[in-house]
Amino acid sequence: QVQLVESGGGLVQPGGSLRLSCAASGSIFTVDDMGWFRQAPGKQRELVAIITSGGSITYRDSVKGRFTISRDNAKKTVYLQMNSLKPEDTAVYYCNARVNLRLQDYWGQGTQVTVSS
Repeated sequence: QVQLVESGGGLVQPGGSLRLSCAASGSIFTVDDMGWFRQAPGKQRELVAIITSGGSITYRDSVKGRFTISRDNAKKTVYLQMNSLKPEDTAVYYCNARVNLRLQDYWGQGTQVTVSS
């Protein structure tokens, strides 16, 4: 089927940076929308950023100017560059991909991002 493998999470100090990666593999003919969501303990999962196959990008307000989403279509990979990290960014980050003309939707396994002194 389709598998999304995430990497790049970890522990950083406030103001630090991390880059998350998510590579898709399997029965994929088109990679349509790719994005990142996050979920903190006791909170609902929330959208962080999405990039469409056409290059349109949406960020949630709290990460604008600090996070950058990008994709490498040849590698079927989406990235999230996270700068100026704040403690409130602490969460499990999940990548998401809508593939095969947006008929299929898949999630990565999640990677922990912790921002703390």
